[in-house]
Amino acid sequence: MPIRTNRGRAAVYRRLWGWPLRSPRHLMGTLVFLAILVTALGIVLPKAVGKPQAKASPTTGTPTTSVTATPPGVAAPVPTSNLPTRLSAPLATPTTAAPNGDAIRVAKQWAAAWVDHPAGITSEQWLAKLKPFTTEEYLPVMASVDPANIPATKVTGEPQVGTSYTSSVQLTIPTDGPKLAITVVNTNAGWRVADYDQAS
Repeated sequence: MPIRTNRGRAAVYRRLWGWPLRSPRHLMGTLVFLAILVTALGIVLPKAVGKPQAKASPTTGTPTTSVTATPPGVAAPVPTSNLPTRLSAPLATPTTAAPNGDAIRVAKQWAAAWVDHPAGITSEQWLAKLKPFTTEEYLPVMASVDPANIPATKVTGEPQVGTSYTSSVQLTIPTDGPKLAITVVNTNAGWRVADYDQAS
């Protein structure tokens, strides 16, 4: 039996596997062919296999849907068709009430602090005067006001109540500049100013 040398084995391998590697051109052609073949299989196979059709129920003739098993450790989805809507009852309308004395007092104190801005006062100093009478949520809004731009220096009259509810009071306070339209709300810390505007 003839003994194959390493050179003989190399020749056999070249004959069997070396045809695509004869030259860079053959190698590139082989790679392009394989890429096209893989792409074609990726497109054709899913279409050929397709998705299974829903089977009709023997009693009703309507298609039935398959129920997917929930993996262990994962909560099953809750059907949304039986859940109640978020608002099961209409929103309660505010209850009208006589103007609260504390609300009026806080509005007057807030207006007195608002018009008190002598020359040279800083925004921080002015805001510190308003803070005891202002809601925490409204303080950042007031921090954006420059007290030097306030066109009033004193309150010139008593508050005039517009609308009054158990939870809020809207009123106007005259100054030597524009009138202040103030909204006072009832919070856990007591009555506090939650909004204001300069009325004409």
